[in-house]
Amino acid sequence: MIPVAEFVTATAIDGVMIVAPRRHYDGRGHFTETWNPRSLRRAGIDAIFVQDNHSYSAQPGTLRGLHYQRPPHAQAKLVRCGRGRVLDVAVDIRRGSPTYGRSVAVELSAENGLQLFIPAGFLHGFLTLEADCELLYKCSDYYAPECDGAVRWDTCGIDWPLDGLPAPSLSDKDAAATPFDRFDSPFTYEAA
Repeated sequence: MIPVAEFVTATAIDGVMIVAPRRHYDGRGHFTETWNPRSLRRAGIDAIFVQDNHSYSAQPGTLRGLHYQRPPHAQAKLVRCGRGRVLDVAVDIRRGSPTYGRSVAVELSAENGLQLFIPAGFLHGFLTLEADCELLYKCSDYYAPECDGAVRWDTCGIDWPLDGLPAPSLSDKDAAATPFDRFDSPFTYEAA
């Protein structure tokens, strides 16, 4: 991982970044500025977010994903965990990318305060590692059901930490998603 700015670290996949907002502690707890477009822009994240989403999962082992939204409503996301612990995953689906099909997985928790920036052109999913998890994420485009898609969670070579967890709990949509080897990506890699 390569530091990009004081609070942003590049991952092994171009464009995916770990954001670690500074926490200010005192005897009462802490304060964190979780999003500031000016600071993020200076760190190379220039997405303009238009929608906030909040996902609650009651049980450990809940797996949501792997989701994407195709053009013209492709979404970049800034993801954080407000409660609990999750493994958050981004998979590169930009045809022609040197990292096509590779993934980045980061544990996000209320305790560590980390965020994951995922540009458009990636699958996104997460696995809850404990009960009562809340994931909060900003999106750079509005949800468009006609552009919604999913790839099956267990076909991308992701090392999901399933030991000690129940079998993954999936939505019907996620259970019936297209396997990666039959997926025709609508995204193309554009080198910087």
